[in-house]
Amino acid sequence: MAIRRNVESLIRRLHDESGHQEVLFPVFIPYEFFSKESEHIRGFENEVFWVSKGMSGEERLILRPTSETAIMPMFKLWIRDHTDLPFRVYQIVSVFRAETKMTHPMIRVREISMFKEAHTAHADREDAERQVREAVGIYRRIFDELCIPYLISRRTEWDKFAGAVYTIAFDTLMPDGKTMQIGTVHYLGENFSRVFDVEYLGKDGKMHYVHTTSYGISERVIASMIAIHGDDRGMLLPPRYAPIQVVAIPIMYGEDQGILSYVKEVSGELARAGVRVHVDDRRDKTPGWKYYYWELKGVPIRLEVGPGDVKDNTVTLTRRDTFEKYTAPRGSVVEAVEELMRLIEDNMRKTAWEWLRSHVKRSNNIDEVKRLLNEGNVVEVPWSGDEGCGKRIMELTEADALGTPMDSDEKPSDLRDLACSDRKAEAWLRLSRRY
Repeated sequence: MAIRRNVESLIRRLHDESGHQEVLFPVFIPYEFFSKESEHIRGFENEVFWVSKGMSGEERLILRPTSETAIMPMFKLWIRDHTDLPFRVYQIVSVFRAETKMTHPMIRVREISMFKEAHTAHADREDAERQVREAVGIYRRIFDELCIPYLISRRTEWDKFAGAVYTIAFDTLMPDGKTMQIGTVHYLGENFSRVFDVEYLGKDGKMHYVHTTSYGISERVIASMIAIHGDDRGMLLPPRYAPIQVVAIPIMYGEDQGILSYVKEVSGELARAGVRVHVDDRRDKTPGWKYYYWELKGVPIRLEVGPGDVKDNTVTLTRRDTFEKYTAPRGSVVEAVEELMRLIEDNMRKTAWEWLRSHVKRSNNIDEVKRLLNEGNVVEVPWSGDEGCGKRIMELTEADALGTPMDSDEKPSDLRDLACSDRKAEAWLRLSRRY
């Protein structure tokens, strides 16, 4: 929960700074609202939980799978004319999906307990798509700060959000070679505003339907952070978001209280400088046991003090990412720790991105594509853009389609569609095995 709260604070800060207002909507949605948008209900109806007790009259309630249909009736009340636009809200709540596949903690769950969903309304498509680009930028900043590498793709028509005009998705590659969707941004057009009758009075004196967007991120961001950076010794957490940034371990012999006092003085200086530090002064555990314990927890920096350090007026610092040791003078320990945290974060980000990029391949040979997928890669293949050909590609390669790249403008040149050789390829289609 401490990790989660730190990540939530980042999400809140970036949304607050960009003009979003935080709201809190009920978990129950009347079926009357949910059923209004036909594509939306077709996409989610098999995934919803129904309330079966305590119902009054004919009213039926569902547990929200997402909140477009709950928020739009309020947009109708809040938005009157063009001066109310753009209108941006977000909430961090639980949403529920009647998941029938095998669940995985924080990855595929029936209660998504840290779901940030933003919902925005705009005067026209141009401003709504500007918001889509801003949302993509917000998500980039979130993942960059958490040192999580990502691919940005425009989902295929058959895999977009139910009720969206189009969907942009962020995916990352997990260590087992499967991709995981970690964030989505949807341009909804007038699809929801028309069925919920959300209009505004324009400058021209006429009524117009608003254009809406929505975008979501969940605890999958924490799951990916843990999985991508962890190693055989346990977790490794980005220093800015680790609950404990420095663990201080006194290496005492007998009843030597001088070392403990020294450690507490140094830790106090770090705490006053804003560093989250913990002193492990347990007497029933050896220093070696403590090292392994805090490495497992992913604490970025270990600060050790033994008799030699007290004598020389120094401390010993160990990095969790590389296990390199440094000796720092007592008088500059704050600066040394702050610099080390910057180095660790930069190294974590660099290592993660290099690993992802090394696992994105291109091929126009079906057998090679299948081999690369089996080796845990994302594979980009030539695609004409035709839905039938795209689904045939998925069938032939036994893979999932992530969509077309939005983080690259490069097009396939002089290549044919992987499945429909009579068609010229117009884009790269990303394939993977995914959660």
